Amino acid sequence: MLVKQISVFLENKSGRLAEVTKSLAAGGIDISALSIADTKDFGILRLIVNDPEKAEKALKNDGFTVSCTNVIAIAVEDRPGGLSEALKVLDDNSIGIEYMYAFVGKTSNKALVILKTEDSEKAIKSLEASGIHVLPSKQVYKL
Repeated sequence: MLVKQISVFLENKSGRLAEVTKSLAAGGIDISALSIADTKDFGILRLIVNDPEKAEKALKNDGFTVSCTNVIAIAVEDRPGGLSEALKVLDDNSIGIEYMYAFVGKTSNKALVILKTEDSEKAIKSLEASGIHVLPSKQVYKL
């Protein structure tokens, strides 16, 4: 159920993001979701791709500092309150969220969200027990 997320440490200077996407494109790697958090001097680019192992290798070969992290992908009802219901499950089970971001996927009437939690196993069990659809990694990599 865990999805591998690629994190790339980038200097905050013009062209670095373009270099990452060029490296991935050269490797035939498709980006499904991304998030970037930055400061004045650096940023962390988080990516969901169709082949995380291949992406990690390609980026490292091109000199990028890369790490792989396990995250959770969930599908929530695409309506007011849909995300709130899923987050309440985690709060009710005392599971903190380190970060999250939206995912543009190809599912009908569902909004897809990537979550990094303090306890992935507990989060998955809690979400599933409450009827929240947790997407398997194979499904996410194909989106």
